[in-house]
Amino acid sequence: MSVAFVTYVFVIVVPYLRRKPAPVGVPESLEWHFFVPCRDEEAVIGDTIRYLRGTFPIAHVWVIDDDSDDRTAGVVRTLKRNGGVRDTHIHLVQRQRPYARTGKGNALNDAYRTLKLWMGRRADTDRAIVVVVDADGRPAPNCLEVCAAAHLFGNPRIGAVQVDVRMINAGQRQPGVSRWRRAFGAGLVRMQDLEFRTAIAAIQMSRGATGTISMGGNGQFTRLSALDSIAGPTGSPWRGSLLEDFELGVHLLTAGWHTGFTLDTHVNQEALYSLRRFLAQRTRWGQGTMQCMRYLRRIWDSEHLTTLGAAEMMYYLAQPWMQLLGTVIYPIPMALMAYRFVVSPSEVVAWFYDGAWILFTVYGAFGLLPFVLWGPVYRARCVPVGFWKSIGYGFGYALYIYTFYITSWRALIRLVRGNNGWTKTRRNEERVAGKVALDV
Repeated sequence: MSVAFVTYVFVIVVPYLRRKPAPVGVPESLEWHFFVPCRDEEAVIGDTIRYLRGTFPIAHVWVIDDDSDDRTAGVVRTLKRNGGVRDTHIHLVQRQRPYARTGKGNALNDAYRTLKLWMGRRADTDRAIVVVVDADGRPAPNCLEVCAAAHLFGNPRIGAVQVDVRMINAGQRQPGVSRWRRAFGAGLVRMQDLEFRTAIAAIQMSRGATGTISMGGNGQFTRLSALDSIAGPTGSPWRGSLLEDFELGVHLLTAGWHTGFTLDTHVNQEALYSLRRFLAQRTRWGQGTMQCMRYLRRIWDSEHLTTLGAAEMMYYLAQPWMQLLGTVIYPIPMALMAYRFVVSPSEVVAWFYDGAWILFTVYGAFGLLPFVLWGPVYRARCVPVGFWKSIGYGFGYALYIYTFYITSWRALIRLVRGNNGWTKTRRNEERVAGKVALDV
């Protein structure tokens, strides 16, 4: 365990802490298209369009209205007219039921096909970059110049780039709820920010060595020619998994494209205050990972992936199944020890004082340290908090990780029941039936 922990620190943490910013590129050398999937996003889509158009004037914004019940499409049309002057860089892709609301991947595929028709056959698809952002997403102002760098889209072999993800509401408390809910929600948001900015970012950097950097659902940059290469006869580069971002990465990597990751820029998104909504979101992600198990053979047989790269991707796909197994296996020793204590308490007490306490101490330390470690790392690279507070964040993150055991079981139940439909995660202040939903 000691060797494994030290190896983990050097392979994952040390490169993350030693990272230096890389040179940037020229955004005008490429053509940029923002894809913004929307379902009932009237409250946020206007500000998002204004932000994207104001911050990235050379880019096109494609809003995909997934048959919203509110005025999402109306807001887009109003901004497109812009006081009587037509903004040719704003586009509305409308979907209608029964073909709408069938998943984020299908919505992105509609936008992809629309973009292809708009560009025409003579388009330079190697220069065109598709950027997927959430309806409330805020890419950093420097994201185009960073992604245009020579080691990213300046390299013709790079098919996709994922940027760092940050929680825009980290450090903000939810208004209009009880004191306990405000404190709990603020802690949950902080853990989401810590998770993305440290653990996930460091893992993504380590995947640079295995050639298996994966995509995320927000801040996902993909070369149009790369999408073309995997779209197939139906023009569908995104497939039917609930984890459409990872699935996209699988197809790109096994088609021979390279992927990149950068911490030099980021996209902001809103973290969830509600535990109920958080569990629903992570259940969907876990179920999507389980669905992607169907690509195990594709990954292992790919001539474009090294053995180490294939092993890394297979390990990622195995994680929810390992969590299921863990919830069955881990309680067994404790149950046996409890049984022995009931039958012969003096024997158990003597065993504990004779040296078993060392075993428990070492096991607990090495079980916690890989998670607690991220608290001080978060302090060193992200947020300047006190040392002991960062230790508290680390213990909080260790507890936070245990929610994935819950979501793995929920995902399995949905999978067994054949419930594979896309469930949109409601935003923190989203209204339901005329009332603000503020559940925890």
